[in-house]
Formats: sequence, structure tokens, C-alpha cells
Amino acid sequence: MTVYLDHAATTPVRREVLEAMWPWLTSGFGNPSSHHEVGRQAADAVVAARAAVASTLGARPSEIVFTAGGTEGDNLAIKGMALANPRGRHLVTAATEHEAVLESCDYLARLHGFEVSFVPLTPEGIVTPDALRSVLRADTTLVTLAHGNNEIGVVQDIEALAAVAHGAGALVHTDAVQSAGWLDVGLAHLGVDAVSIAGHKLGAPKGIGAVAIRASVPVEPVLHGGGQERGRRSGTENVAGAVGLATALELASALRAAAPAVAARRDALIDGVLARVPSARLTGPPGAGPAGAAGSSGGRAGASGTRHGRLPNHASFCFPGTSGEGVLLELERHGIVSSSGSACAAGSDEPSHVLLAIGIAHETAQTSVRFTLDSSTTDDDIRFTVERVAEAVAALSALGR
Repeated sequence: MTVYLDHAATTPVRREVLEAMWPWLTSGFGNPSSHHEVGRQAADAVVAARAAVASTLGARPSEIVFTAGGTEGDNLAIKGMALANPRGRHLVTAATEHEAVLESCDYLARLHGFEVSFVPLTPEGIVTPDALRSVLRADTTLVTLAHGNNEIGVVQDIEALAAVAHGAGALVHTDAVQSAGWLDVGLAHLGVDAVSIAGHKLGAPKGIGAVAIRASVPVEPVLHGGGQERGRRSGTENVAGAVGLATALELASALRAAAPAVAARRDALIDGVLARVPSARLTGPPGAGPAGAAGSSGGRAGASGTRHGRLPNHASFCFPGTSGEGVLLELERHGIVSSSGSACAAGSDEPSHVLLAIGIAHETAQTSVRFTLDSSTTDDDIRFTVERVAEAVAALSALGR
């Protein structure tokens, strides 16, 4: 038996997605730029996929740029918007952002003279409007903050933050790679100028993503070539990938009704681990207890109740006094697949930059374990996982590792 609890890293391709893609991997193999019937059929498929993605993201079809994934989408939005906007050379982001965001900002600082400010965070990783207001300047060009964090699950109030940024004249981009499968990430709903997503977090294959950028916002392309995607992203279109992404987004929209049930199982996992492992520390938003009382910043919420401000499928812990890697190995021995955090940093001996940024000590950060569910996760999976976590931590603690 395998219990897969690493959906934040990647998800299996949905059968409906594969079936929608199959014709464009076989008989419909044409290049959309070719001026013959085979090419026109492929071009029509991209047009239909673009319209479907635009509908889900609350954008016009002309505002959708297909990319190779979330990393490229972040790079295009951040570099492209910052370089094309003549307002100033000041960027605002958070130290808890994905490496694709942080490295894009660093690139602009090193090679284009931008200055980067990092917004203060609460111990739960939350950016408040006042905190954002404190770092904005008259020359702030762009604010880039993730909607849902992949390591600690915090969901930012992007709508409120975007209003603050726009009030100061800055553009706003949000990385919605983790949240797109669970929450409304439309441009209008979030009030942002650009939003990036990745297919493989939604049941589509790896290698396809999209960024929605408002038509009124100029963008400097990052990839240069044949001028596809209205000149914003050159390269032959991934026809099957675009069709797959559109299908996955449509399915995600329909399946968001399952989010409360997934969140209930997430809460059962959190409550079970905190009850069975006294030393466990929940990272990210602690949420509210059964009567709505605020949880403590130490990471313990009430015995039951919804964790507000957290992705519905996300639970992450530190187990001080143990090895996070040791816990993962023990769990995998019993068929439970989870992770220590971002898959992009897997294999690194360094603790998570996200955990360090919210004030968790270096040694404690190295004990982190993340569990991310989906709608197929069962109550039995949760009970089994809680038992195995308790056993693993107890065994490793007894061995002093």
C-alpha cells in the first residue's frame, strides 16, 4: 500500500487530461505556425485551450501566455513586467517566496540595477497590509508575493495586499502554483496584474504552465525567437500540453467543492499528530480552535476546527530532537510518501529558507516534514499516517536522532 502525501511536489496526470491530450500527441501533431490543414488544426486546439484557461483565470484569451511551467511563468512576469515598466527600479517580495521568484529578483538586482526589499513576516509567514505598506516607495515598480506557500501552506490575502500596492502605484504579480487547484486565482478575484500557474500541480503533465498578464501591462519577453504568444514567449507551442492544462483547470474548478472535505482530513492529520507527538510543531498558520479562538504562534490550534489561512490540503511540521530525513525514511518504509519541503531543494543539506525566514531555528528547521493531500486521500490514510508518524518520531527520539 502506498499513501501519497506529496501533492505539493507533483500530482498524477488525470485520466481525463491524458485522454484530451492524446489526439494532439498522435494524429494532431502539427505545428500551430504551419500554414496547412494539419497546422491549422493544431492552432485551433491552442486557441480553444487558451480560451478555456482564460475563462478559469478571469482573463481575456489574449492575456494568457503558455509557458513551460511555474518557474518560467514567474520569470516572465517578474522580469518582463519590471523591465518594461519605466516607473522605477525597486521591487518588493518576501523571503519565503519560491526560488523562481527570489532568483528572478536577484537577477534584476545584479544585472539591471534594481533594489529588492523584503516585506516583514509574522511568525506564521503572513504578510499584513501594514507590513507591505512599510516597504513600498515612490519608485516601487513591482510587488511579487505568492498566493499559497508550498512549504508552510500559508494563503496570503492577496486581494488586500494588491490594493495596498496599487494604491502606491506598483504592479502586482502572484505565484498561484500551489493554490490554483483549490482556490479562485482569477485576475479580477485577486486584484492582481499577473498570476502564474503550473500544470503538474493540477493533474496535467510537467512542462506546461501559463501566466495571465493584464493586456494594459507592457511585458519585455524573456525568450526571443519566432514571436509566438503575441511576441511575449517565443517557441513552438506545446499543443498537447495546452489542451491538458485547460482540461486540468476545468476539472479543478469542478472539484473545488471537495476542498472542505480535504481540509477536514488535513485538520484530522494536524490534530492527530499534535496529540500523539507532544514535541511536534505545526509550521505556518495555526488557525482557529473550535470556538474560533486564535491559535498560538507556537503552532497549536484548538483540538478541532478549520485552520484558516492555510491551503486546504497542507500540513507541515517540525519534530525537534529528531531528523526530518529520518522521519521521512521511516514513513516511506511503511509506504507513506511525503517530503521535507520544496521538491526544488530536495537533496540539499541546508534547512528550508522558508522556515528560517519565519524565525525557526536552524536545527529545528532541519526536522521539517510536509504532508500534502488531495481529494483521493481517505480517512484511513490519515489514521494510518498519524500512527506511523508517532511511531517514527518515538523510535528516532529513543535512538537520539
